[in-house]
Amino acid sequence: MERYAPTIKDLAARDVVSRAILTEVREGRGIHGRDYVHLDLTHLGERLIQDKLWEISSFARIYLGIDPVRQPIPVSPTCHYAMGGIPTDVDGRVAGDETGTTIQGLYSAGECACVSVHGANRLGCNSLLDLLVFGRRSGMAMREDIQPVEWPPVSDDPLNRASEGIKALLEGRRKEKSEILRREMQRLMMHHGSVFREEKGLKEGIEKIRILRERYQNAGVHHQGKTFNYELVETIELGHQLDLAEVILLSALHRRESRGGHFREDYPQRDDQHHLKHTFVLKTAKGLEIREKPVRITRFQPQVRVY
Repeated sequence: MERYAPTIKDLAARDVVSRAILTEVREGRGIHGRDYVHLDLTHLGERLIQDKLWEISSFARIYLGIDPVRQPIPVSPTCHYAMGGIPTDVDGRVAGDETGTTIQGLYSAGECACVSVHGANRLGCNSLLDLLVFGRRSGMAMREDIQPVEWPPVSDDPLNRASEGIKALLEGRRKEKSEILRREMQRLMMHHGSVFREEKGLKEGIEKIRILRERYQNAGVHHQGKTFNYELVETIELGHQLDLAEVILLSALHRRESRGGHFREDYPQRDDQHHLKHTFVLKTAKGLEIREKPVRITRFQPQVRVY
């Protein structure tokens, strides 16, 4: 880490450490030529590891069969937290577009929501604080908002569409296997849309994701049961993941700068003049549409992060 954050080293922000790990791997310095490096805790001693790092050490023992007291832990970058999400106001009301128009009766809080308090890189320990603060505010807003609301007419159309979709998955005549599509999606997103991004790769990724989404239309499940059918649940979730994957890649292509966890190798500098704004992606009849909303700066001015 002296190469990447000489002062703070391995205590640098997660996005910095992730880029450092992947740079080492890409330049051929992964352990035994593999796609990981080693996290070495052995110098800390058994007592300190057990007292302060018991959760990490237990994960290493359970999932890898490694004793971190005596052996280094293989590590590689992975997704830690979704910085974007469902746009909301400070009371959890979901915004329907970039103008701030809210959707009546729909609220969101926690990691799935984007109330815009983190910017492009969440600080450590702020995740649960986010959930508690805005979860409470959302609940209070719901209590106030629901009082004047009357019962609206309810259509069975959404329920019928969902039932027909599940029925089609359970019929068993479709040829594509969801686990194969999922693995291809994972490889594609790791290669084109993870730690490092650039225009050519993002465009290729978008094309490939759209092909996978077309193949998904022919996906089915083999297990026909309707009780605890995890294959069915995971296949339904895969459809949502493919939609979200396209949103991620399209948003990354649109933002021609590097900011926090978003790093464009072809645009390595932050660009406040053109990209100090939120990215909105709307689903339209013509496909996904990108819109923008300016970031409102109040008390703290944006500064360059240095180590």
